[in-house]
Amino acid sequence: MIQTLKFAAIILSVLLVGCKSNPGKNSNAVDATDSVAVTSEFMLEGMADETDSILLRVALLGDAEPKPCAEFPHMDAAVKHVNALAQTLPMDFVIGVGDIAHKGTEIQYEAATEVLQKLTLPFYPIMGNEEHGSTVERYLYFAQMWNSQIESPSYVVNHDKLAFVFASPDHGRDFDDSGAGWILEQLQRLAPKPVVLVVHGAQQGVYPENADKGISNQLFKEQVIAQPNLAVVVSGDLHMDMDRVIHSKKLGHVHYLHVPALERTKIPDETNHTAMFRVMTIVRDGSVSVDTYAVGDTVRNEHAYSFELPLQD
Repeated sequence: MIQTLKFAAIILSVLLVGCKSNPGKNSNAVDATDSVAVTSEFMLEGMADETDSILLRVALLGDAEPKPCAEFPHMDAAVKHVNALAQTLPMDFVIGVGDIAHKGTEIQYEAATEVLQKLTLPFYPIMGNEEHGSTVERYLYFAQMWNSQIESPSYVVNHDKLAFVFASPDHGRDFDDSGAGWILEQLQRLAPKPVVLVVHGAQQGVYPENADKGISNQLFKEQVIAQPNLAVVVSGDLHMDMDRVIHSKKLGHVHYLHVPALERTKIPDETNHTAMFRVMTIVRDGSVSVDTYAVGDTVRNEHAYSFELPLQD
């Protein structure tokens, strides 16, 4: 009997190891609701250079998901640009707004990983609708190669003065009530601390360039957005041309920041693509500036945006 139990335990352990090491398309998907049941939270101690007035500075990288080939030339150039910029402009971390791997294919994940592992700053990503083309398990397998701390699709990066809530969609680019409820819970738990919410797509209607595309969940649109400490919503998804759209705005009490796609532009059309990324600088007095850089080039002053955060003393 004892030998039988030992043999069963060995078989079970082998099966568990095998499941963990195989992020294939046919693997069982991790339930997104279960993955956020226990909130993962990372604490920030402060700006890399605390001798000046800067509280935090973060880079924002947009969608990649190149097609038809798994090639990431603009994302690679953006990573090199961010690394170089950080040498003279100290930064704390880099945000990814999802849609890195087109249809969540393994070949795209592998090619993207070669690029993202070159980042010299911590990288905090979320899923997009493209990652949901495969399993959550596959996404987490590769996300942990980009940042070994990532254990769930949604999590919180907390700072003494403000917090970043990273919320991966439950399906496609949208949330179920469970996912929207998790975001609401984090906002209420963190209040009155201001929160920067990172989602793949903002709620429907924020960007009239494609008003029907985005989060449709009513709990998100009615209660999450209404929370007084929700200060900023950072999103990508739309692949908008920064030169031809309104990419940054304030609606109600919330500021919305679009992060342009790195590999291709879709809106208002595909005739012009300039790879760009954004850098958000938060000063200790609460003032925030958002700069936009053309990859491999200089800052684009015409895309600058600024606002104030109600930081707590």
